[in-house]
Amino acid sequence: MKIYTKTGDKGKTSLFGGTRVPKYNLRIEAYGTVDELNSYIGLIRDQKIDKKTFAVLVKVQNELFTLGAMLATPKDKEKLKNGKERLNIPKITKEDINFLEKEIDKMNEELPVMTNFVLPGGHTTVSFCHITRCVCRRAERIVVNLTEEEEINTITISYLNRLSDYLFVLARKLTIDNRVTEVPWIPKKTE
Repeated sequence: MKIYTKTGDKGKTSLFGGTRVPKYNLRIEAYGTVDELNSYIGLIRDQKIDKKTFAVLVKVQNELFTLGAMLATPKDKEKLKNGKERLNIPKITKEDINFLEKEIDKMNEELPVMTNFVLPGGHTTVSFCHITRCVCRRAERIVVNLTEEEEINTITISYLNRLSDYLFVLARKLTIDNRVTEVPWIPKKTE
């Protein structure tokens, strides 16, 4: 398979199903940001982390490719001309979201109660996790914006929302794992 096709040299790209759109199209921005998110998750995975977290992150990366495929597929291209579902378009499911919730709950059982917002940082791995969380929130905002223009499966929003929650709690867990202290945000007192 050749990496370069030259079909995008004039600023357009194809969605799944063949529709050509400008590269600045909101749908492209949505799945492009999900791709960026996936790369940052790979960066967290490349740090010194426990095997369980590593496995969860690999699962999430696979799900983000699925989510990207969902975003790259316009509603009118989800089915074949005979009305049958395209078999090669995977979907994110409620079970994928439930899995993230269970992982969040397991981590929270081991973490101290949070009484303040915390400042991102303290360790490189923790910082990577917070950056990834921010990219996840950006992806979520773009997908929400996209839903105002086109019909999108809203499970994509739920998944990204839960994933950003997971990444926040993971950052807290990695703070403990790396034996650093969370720095609380203490708002400046106004007079």
